[in-house]
Amino acid sequence: MSTPPQPTPDETLAAYRRSIDNIDAALIHMLAERFRITQAVGEYKATHELPPADPAREDRQIERLRALATESGLDPEFSEKFLRFVIDEVIHHHERIRETAGE
Repeated sequence: MSTPPQPTPDETLAAYRRSIDNIDAALIHMLAERFRITQAVGEYKATHELPPADPAREDRQIERLRALATESGLDPEFSEKFLRFVIDEVIHHHERIRETAGE
């Protein structure tokens, strides 16, 4: 009985890269969906004269996602930096929505 041929290093690397590319595409689609929802939240906040930021919720989210990162074997510092970047961008969008709603 012969052994099936093993992939070459180039084939193995190409397979890893295809997986990474698929994950990157999924991340982009998920971020796009997240920003569509936060856009609606920003419009709701502007309509109801609510502040664009909610520091207490942000703190809870960061704490929750740091715990999830730890459970998943992801560096919680990295996850917090990533989430903080996303939250800051959302707040910026909410501020722009509020400014244009007042025009």
